[in-house]
Amino acid sequence: MRGELLTRVGCRSLLSLCSKREREFQPYFFFFFVRFSGSDVKSRVTASGQCHRDLRRGAGGGEQPAMTATGCFFSAEHQHNLLHKSGQEDVVENLWRKFFSDPLQWWDNRSEKGNQKYPDFTHKKTQEALWLDGNLNPAWVTAKVAALPPGTVQSSVFSWNTKLARYVKAGQYKKAMELFQQMQQEGVTPDRITFIRVLNACAGLQVLEEGRHIHAQIKQSGFESNVYVGSSLVDMYVKCGSMEDAWREFNRMPTRDVFAWKTIIWGYIRCGQRQRALALSQQMQQEGVEPDPFIFVVLLNACASSVPAALEEGRRVHETVIQSGCESNIYIGTSLIDMYAKCGSIEDAWRVFSRMPTHNAVSWTAMILGYVKCGHGQKALALFQQMQHEGIEATPVTFVGVLNACASLVALDEGRRVHEQIIQSGCEADAFVGCSLMDMYAKCGSIEDAWAVFNRMPTHDVVSWTSMLGGYAMYGCGREALEHFEQMCQAGIEVNKVTFIHLLSACSHVGLLDEGLHLFESMGLVYSISPMVDHYSCMVDLLGRSGNLHKAEDFIKTMPCEPDAAVWKALFNACRVHGNMEMGECAAKKVVKLHPENAASYLLLSTIYAAAGKWDLKANVQWQRMQRDIRDKDEFR
Repeated sequence: MRGELLTRVGCRSLLSLCSKREREFQPYFFFFFVRFSGSDVKSRVTASGQCHRDLRRGAGGGEQPAMTATGCFFSAEHQHNLLHKSGQEDVVENLWRKFFSDPLQWWDNRSEKGNQKYPDFTHKKTQEALWLDGNLNPAWVTAKVAALPPGTVQSSVFSWNTKLARYVKAGQYKKAMELFQQMQQEGVTPDRITFIRVLNACAGLQVLEEGRHIHAQIKQSGFESNVYVGSSLVDMYVKCGSMEDAWREFNRMPTRDVFAWKTIIWGYIRCGQRQRALALSQQMQQEGVEPDPFIFVVLLNACASSVPAALEEGRRVHETVIQSGCESNIYIGTSLIDMYAKCGSIEDAWRVFSRMPTHNAVSWTAMILGYVKCGHGQKALALFQQMQHEGIEATPVTFVGVLNACASLVALDEGRRVHEQIIQSGCEADAFVGCSLMDMYAKCGSIEDAWAVFNRMPTHDVVSWTSMLGGYAMYGCGREALEHFEQMCQAGIEVNKVTFIHLLSACSHVGLLDEGLHLFESMGLVYSISPMVDHYSCMVDLLGRSGNLHKAEDFIKTMPCEPDAAVWKALFNACRVHGNMEMGECAAKKVVKLHPENAASYLLLSTIYAAAGKWDLKANVQWQRMQRDIRDKDEFR
């Protein structure tokens, strides 16, 4: 007698895949795939875990019932007869005896078994499979398996990969690396999934040398040509900061999927090579790889800059978006709005927003933030009202943008109305919203309201403490700022660079020279914070306001970093107040040199010449400005 039979009893998980009528008509489901010919019976499960059969003719000449890849049903009576005719109880018992005779030849899948259809034990070579809950198991199996010493049966690579995936997903990259080492020590051979997980862990830890070591193992294993492994290698090298290795591996890949392309593009954007990233995006399309929305979003974010060339590059990306038919994608549309706004082209941003077929809270917020960034606070508030009329619920980020608009307009009443909406929406507890409320109240001249917001916040971190400190500095409350700083330190809050910018600014506004000098010195000595150019600018302003112009000039000369325009403007303002025209002229020329395309730079120099009565020099500055075709922003409105 020849034939094939699916014989796993009671696999209820696969039974659920069948139709309701089949489940009602046939009460039992057979899963385990057994081939038998005469007295020779072999159990077999394919490596992919899928069951297959060939129709065979039975001894009586009739065909066996058709069996599908998902299983076959028999009546209870038919099942009983088949089981006893085929002697499958003996087959299963012999298989268990084979298991106990040499457990080292089997994989243990129990620790990571996520589905009942997956076997508990699998033979390493023959792929024979055993289930502990099988109905045909001998009664002695359960106790004998329980008596096996731990580690007798080796965990399968599937189990190891599942554990690795869990660690990587949870961000526990170090544990994933340790597990990979343990896996190798126990003699389990990694597969391509293993290497992908470990490369993800290396990328998360940014351990380049360890990643190179894994790469060497991948070469030895023959998985380097696999497109998924290759993409993971590119991703690992990019995140570890080695674009040279990433590019070498990218070029070595026989085929490249869209993930490999967007990873290498993102890598070049990350390291500031925007032009190369744009060229690669064009090459990708020339090679027939369809870009996904993520690539366009990344490219547009890279172009979102005040650098003059960024706007034209962004427009080229926009053209590519239109050609690919992705302009209607709401995420790409939002990125376009953000890019145009940050490039200073608010008209283009509004044009994109108007053409979008649908809007969500994110796109509305992007347009509001764009208006705020470009100095159109009133339009931002009007758009916020329109957003509410259309029933779109504001997010915490939306409220941050609207509060910034109120602060820029010094619109205290409007800010209070927005504050009421924030309370109703339950967003007041959000840390960023709270800090924006404090900033708005301080800029609108209500430091008491800012303090009230600070006190109502459920928790205080360095951001909230520093925001309140900035409010005191803005309002000219130098002494209060210093007291707040002491309370901050007593609360165990770790200060940062922004904290000291606000502190030094507060000291400068009220002329606390000694206190400011002491704080500046303590940055490195006490708090191990290296001063940035912004801190030096505050110190120049502090020294200049107190009349120490030559000390301020000497301070600039001893700066370890190159002074920017803000530093020279601080010196210029002090010179204008104290009447030192010669030093002021020098400072103004430095500003013009640093920002030759900025109209405000020429205005500083014209002011100093007019104050000194040097009308010919003032006229010369105006002529230079006309030659460069530089105009005030107001002239464009």
